[in-house]
Amino acid sequence: MDVTKIFAERGDLAHLALFLWATGASSLLVFTLRELVAQTRRFDAFVAEIAHLNRRLNAEADASATLPK
Repeated sequence: MDVTKIFAERGDLAHLALFLWATGASSLLVFTLRELVAQTRRFDAFVAEIAHLNRRLNAEADASATLPK
């Protein structure tokens, strides 16, 4: 038997609608949290790369400053 038909026969359409709404809202929350975690990881990788480039450029600047002219 179809789940929707069972709910319709018993008059529990409001419960079915509430269940579907709660399921959809929960799924959207899980999706949003996963995307937020992925975005945070990408941002951390970006900041680490910027820090790496800054260390490299500072090391090159220090090396060129100590060379005799």
